Amino acid sequence: MRKRNSILTLMLLALPLTAALGQDSATPPAEGSAAQDSNQQSGASPAPAFGVDTQAPEVIVNPPISAIDQPGLEPHAAPLSYLQPSLHVSEAADSNISNTLGNSDFHSDTFALGSLELQRLWSHYDLALDYVGGLGYYSAGGIGFQNLEQFDINQKITWKRGELGIRDSFSYMPDGSFAGAYGSVNGFGESLGGGVPGSFWGNTAFGSLGQVPRIMNLTLADVTEYLTPKSSVTGAVGYGFVHYTGNTEVQGISFLGSSQLSAQVGYNRVLGPHDQAAIVYGYQQFDFSTSGLAFHSSIVQLLWGHRISGRMDFLVGAGPQFTSFSEAGSSNSQISVAGKAMLRYKFPRTLLSLSYQRYNTNGSGFFAGAETDYAELSASRPISRVWSMTADLGYAHNKRQAPLTLEQQITCEFSGAASASECAGVPSNTFDYGFAGVAIHRMLGRNFHVYASYQFNDLSFDKSFCGVSATGASLAPCNRMSQRQLGTIGLDWRPRPIRLD
Repeated sequence: MRKRNSILTLMLLALPLTAALGQDSATPPAEGSAAQDSNQQSGASPAPAFGVDTQAPEVIVNPPISAIDQPGLEPHAAPLSYLQPSLHVSEAADSNISNTLGNSDFHSDTFALGSLELQRLWSHYDLALDYVGGLGYYSAGGIGFQNLEQFDINQKITWKRGELGIRDSFSYMPDGSFAGAYGSVNGFGESLGGGVPGSFWGNTAFGSLGQVPRIMNLTLADVTEYLTPKSSVTGAVGYGFVHYTGNTEVQGISFLGSSQLSAQVGYNRVLGPHDQAAIVYGYQQFDFSTSGLAFHSSIVQLLWGHRISGRMDFLVGAGPQFTSFSEAGSSNSQISVAGKAMLRYKFPRTLLSLSYQRYNTNGSGFFAGAETDYAELSASRPISRVWSMTADLGYAHNKRQAPLTLEQQITCEFSGAASASECAGVPSNTFDYGFAGVAIHRMLGRNFHVYASYQFNDLSFDKSFCGVSATGASLAPCNRMSQRQLGTIGLDWRPRPIRLD
């Protein structure tokens, strides 16, 4: 009897040890375990799986640096399928409601918008939809009610070694800028996943004038394929256009519609736990509503990225840009430098983002193509459990692709040939756009939050905008600057998401 009890006791003591040894040697740590959290904090992303019974690589956590999507620095919530309706009302005091040159007269803007977000997840398919739409009322005479619409869609298909993304971003706005339709921190239509970052693809406008409704659309398909655990290739192709509706002339300026075809391929190589390198080739083709105007460019860039998961993301790249443009049967070419840099850093309570890009763009309706440099700094910080603050600052410098000659400037100024190809858009060689904004938010219970914001926008053309004499001297000064201040208070209703699982 004693012998039997001793044997049972030894077996009971051996079971926990056997289970522990088995888990260490054969079973990976469970999701959310301390070991897995340690790997994520160290920045080591899981290597792509290539076995028969393995799972697909987690390309969303730390994607290749040549890919369109960038990893988030905020903690990732559990993926859910949900439907999220929201309502938004706001009132603003606007110093330049008509958004014209040399104007400064405060009026009120009123907006009533609704939004709907949908996220539906399957085993190998993810679908995200984001719609914002409603009315804006501008109290200044001759403007009145204006429609606002924005719709983004993003469909992802994943397999064992990669993923395919198909997305579209559509907007109909009375005016627009690269920081959002109404400036910076309180812009409408923040995308759930359908939007595309960066100026290379043509989904941004760097400054605007007047209440000129415009349709902007960008369709994009991108693919990522892992060749080995340390190497991958990416590819993307997109088509976008800008179409101005109604009266396209403001203060004698006729805006240019445009279309853009873009493509990009890249090869990525993992250099270490935190470092990646890539080589990228990009192509852009621009066409404009004025006949005879077109140009295209080819870009080769070397990229280097340094990432610490959940804390820091740094990316820098540069390379030559070869541009060829044609007008009225003649052609010309030039070589310049294209590049980008990005730094995102998450402090214990503050998220900081700094970015810079230099690419060819569509000219924002002012020029038939421009070489654009722009930089942006943004920060967000929770102040308390219910209070939070965001702020951003941006600047863009745009240089006409083919500078106007003295003869062209004189022709544009005195002949009234605003629709001629040499005078298309704005008779200026450069324009600059800058903005600064700050907003503070407060939660009111679970479903409501209020906010107050202030933003300042500044658009200015160079002195050639005012015309030149036959000797090349500048004519009398004219209004070539547009400044806009906007103070806004608003209320958002956002109930709990409707689970679809």
